Amino acid sequence: MSTSGLKGINAVGHKGWVSRKCRICATKLDTTMDIVYVCQNCKDKYDAYFCTADARRLHYKCPFCGRELELMTPWVVEQRRR
Repeated sequence: MSTSGLKGINAVGHKGWVSRKCRICATKLDTTMDIVYVCQNCKDKYDAYFCTADARRLHYKCPFCGRELELMTPWVVEQRRR
């Protein structure tokens, strides 16, 4: 299968594939560059992605189910420490 005919939003690597919005403040988050917290239980149902400021404000607990928020991109934290 060839992907050479894909253009626009269907193209591989389009920003829409890796960008999310914070559920609380609607900040645009790039999952490859920004630190993103996610509730694994609610991410499909409520699109529960959170920025660092709102995750800290929520005490790292999901406002929908009360479970612990998980760091979606742990390699970003390691790269920033170096």
